[in-house]
Amino acid sequence: MATESSPLTIAQLAELAGVSTATVSKVVNGRSEVSSETRAAVEELIRLHGYRRQRRRSTPTALVELVFHALEGDYPVEITKGVAQVAHEHDLTVGISDLRRDSSAADAWLDVVLRRRPSGVIAVFEGLTEAQREQLARSEIPLVLLDPADVPARDLPSVGAGNWNGGLIATRHLLELGHRRIGIVTGPDSAVSSRARLDGYRTALDMAGVPADPELIGRGDFFIEGGLAQAERLLRRPDRPTAIFAANDGQAIGVYHAAHRLGLRIPDDLSVVGFDDMPSARWHLPPLTTVRQPLTEMAAAATRMLLQLANGERLSRNRVELATELVVRESTAPPPATAG
Repeated sequence: MATESSPLTIAQLAELAGVSTATVSKVVNGRSEVSSETRAAVEELIRLHGYRRQRRRSTPTALVELVFHALEGDYPVEITKGVAQVAHEHDLTVGISDLRRDSSAADAWLDVVLRRRPSGVIAVFEGLTEAQREQLARSEIPLVLLDPADVPARDLPSVGAGNWNGGLIATRHLLELGHRRIGIVTGPDSAVSSRARLDGYRTALDMAGVPADPELIGRGDFFIEGGLAQAERLLRRPDRPTAIFAANDGQAIGVYHAAHRLGLRIPDDLSVVGFDDMPSARWHLPPLTTVRQPLTEMAAAATRMLLQLANGERLSRNRVELATELVVRESTAPPPATAG
């Protein structure tokens, strides 16, 4: 029997736990067909003694698993394009999991992923739970986070965008046009990208000597309906904003609808800036001024990082952040002469 300083094999862990080696194997490989009590007992033994993985008997499949929190809108399409481009270069296929659709099945989606034995997993926007990450690690399946909603742990590879700078340049553009009452429809408070864009907005106002009015901040959710509700609230104010920065293009669509309901013309009565630069942005009426977030390039970068890890290579850096840039179209103009 190994000492506490020496990692244990599956057989040794099974002997200590009083269960079969098959049961221990299911725990270390993240399978769900084990009672919570047995899983906790085996995991406690692993924490105490460590686990010595034996030579892997199965090899990864030529597959990259892409995990979304929800398959809605243009966002997942642009990301899938970037992953598929790199996967095609390396003769890999792409598998897709939708956490919102699979949420009723608890970790059933993870069981499917583990059975597929992909070369690696890319988790988009929402990070996986600590238990899920541990299950992937024990199965020696690399993980890269793409546009994570929260600040990832330092040892977790991730790819993101310059969200703070995007909020800064969007607001600065409106200030340079002469706007002083600038509203914002943020994303959810739980998303670090949303908080960064809001901070960029506030910084631009502060640098211009314009006080940030908390009444002009609408708490959105990154969905069209949220943009509509928050913009309508802002635009019904007697001292309504002359411009609104929407923290993503979906909410900008909601701002367009709110303006239409209230008889306001864009950009004559109201300027609008979005964030993302989805392909549809150029086809809005009028075409949307927005901050370009390079989602396809971000996805490609995450896939290259994942393949490096799958090949046993060390990453030169765990965090990659791509620049954002302003794309000026026809939804912004100087404020109306009657404003303030």
